[in-house]
Amino acid sequence: MSKHWQNGFFIFGLIVLALMVTQLDFAATWAGLQRAGYWAVAVIVLWAFLYLFNTAAWWLIVKSQEEQNPNNNSAIAPLPKTTEDTSNTGNSKPTPFWWLYKVTISGFALNYATPGGLMGGEPYKIMMLKPKIGTERATSSVILHTMTHIFSHFWFWLLSCALYILTQPMTTLMWILLPIIATFCLLAIWFFLKGYKRGITVWLMRLLSHFPLVKRWAQPFVERNAERLHEVDKQIAALHNQNQNTFVGAVILELACRIASALEIFFVLLVITPSANYLQCILILAFTSLFANLLFFIPLQLGGREGGFLMSAGGLGMTASAGIFVALIVRIRELVWTGIGLLMIKINRKTQEER
Repeated sequence: MSKHWQNGFFIFGLIVLALMVTQLDFAATWAGLQRAGYWAVAVIVLWAFLYLFNTAAWWLIVKSQEEQNPNNNSAIAPLPKTTEDTSNTGNSKPTPFWWLYKVTISGFALNYATPGGLMGGEPYKIMMLKPKIGTERATSSVILHTMTHIFSHFWFWLLSCALYILTQPMTTLMWILLPIIATFCLLAIWFFLKGYKRGITVWLMRLLSHFPLVKRWAQPFVERNAERLHEVDKQIAALHNQNQNTFVGAVILELACRIASALEIFFVLLVITPSANYLQCILILAFTSLFANLLFFIPLQLGGREGGFLMSAGGLGMTASAGIFVALIVRIRELVWTGIGLLMIKINRKTQEER
């Protein structure tokens, strides 16, 4: 990625991060940190390990592309070289895991700070990976990993519906609400499986071309890049259809990350009550993430995540103050890791310049 693009991503993220920090109540934040003590540090450190799950899922996908054998019928057919990729596809060195780890953290940081999500982090990851494996493969690996990340969310929400029924007292409202959520998740899982088998890039771009705000940009883009978009879809379909172990492994890693991230809520609740229940923490995370993702257009999901914690904690018989306290510590963690991710952008740039 060029120096100008990296600086652009860094400056954009820094500006949005500064705006997000100004929304904090500093007195309440300091009081919350003092109350949480070392558990606040544990929450921040935890995410250094959780990002390993996300990186490992993406690394499996990238590795499966790098290890393809053109002479093997079960492998993905090599892409034709384009003018843009001629100098890049000759790189025979495998993509380093720890380099992907830094890019993953930066990608999530940009997504946190971007209204709509995925609009900052995914282009950044594609542009960083492109010099190593070429444009089409970089694009298909990032899209496939993003699809897998979202796909695991739907599985997580679906399994959480079953967990709630098995562990919590059911009310009339929950008997109505849970089947609706489960049906929504099943439909989404079916849609994603179709997208994995056939590719989703061309369909998505054609869908965007019908929206007024992006129509003028999307239609010419599809016309100019039709062949490349089809190649990306072929890569996505081949990675799913012919590399089932990679697909299953990536989904399991992402789902494991969702379940393990409930430790964050568990750590915070231990400050309030020593009898915190980890299964309840999973349910709080599931409902909060579902509610917050419905408000995907808000940077850092401001208000949505806090509201989700408040309602989910109340629904499980906890006090409103517990939900607010958890939301505050989680918000601080997000801001810290957003800052770390932006710093990684500068570190990656310096590393490239030294090479």
